[in-house]
Amino acid sequence: MSAHASAPHATAPHVLVLGGSTEARRLAAALTARGGLRVTTSLAGRVARPGNVDGEVRIGGFGGAQGLADWLREHHVDAVVDATHPFAAGITAHAARATAATGLELVVLRRPGWRPAPGDRWHPVPSLGAAADALPVLGRRVFLTTGRLGLAAFAHLTGLHFLVRSVEPPEPPMPPDAEILLARGPFTVAGERDLLRGHRVDVLVTKDSGGEATAAKLTAARELGLPVVVVRRPPLPEGVTALPDVAAVLARLDGLERLGPSRP
Repeated sequence: MSAHASAPHATAPHVLVLGGSTEARRLAAALTARGGLRVTTSLAGRVARPGNVDGEVRIGGFGGAQGLADWLREHHVDAVVDATHPFAAGITAHAARATAATGLELVVLRRPGWRPAPGDRWHPVPSLGAAADALPVLGRRVFLTTGRLGLAAFAHLTGLHFLVRSVEPPEPPMPPDAEILLARGPFTVAGERDLLRGHRVDVLVTKDSGGEATAAKLTAARELGLPVVVVRRPPLPEGVTALPDVAAVLARLDGLERLGPSRP
């Protein structure tokens, strides 16, 4: 163990959870329920009503990798879990550099990505820009479910109608012909099927976010024979691997000297 991780503390071991996902809330609840740990969840603050989170909560950025490293030292953090959204590549990169600088291990929690099933008409692409490039030949009425950030990638597309679904109101720039639908999952297959039919959608665009809360749209699109443009996840930083669920993260934290069952 590093000098930072093994140095004696008079206080309870401190776990920082970089949040923003359903799994982050579940992890914070599980860690808090254990007792004997200080658990802080950090949220970016982009969602007005992020939901209830157990333990301590901080809102806002850290000021890059150096700012995060300074915060880890100042608050005597013993373990960092990155449980942000799979597409939050910036904070994951900052967390990798900050933990390396402070001698801490970075534990990354990522729900598994979606996998195509028989009958799916998926078109994987590496970015939102590539998704926009693919649309004109696939359909004219687009169900865009990539979130409120990143709509600028589609703002130049004229002649296409966009149904944009997001939790929070999106900000411009956005496509000129856009209809905004504010909604938060989980969604049902029946509901998604009705939505696709009611809006005469002929192509779906989604990020490979994984999870069950928003997977129903993929089943509905398969049933209706619609093409789906799937934006692949950004790669993890070099040397960083991900764990698939809360149970795996808890097991990994138990293996760390300051947080395991034999902790003082």
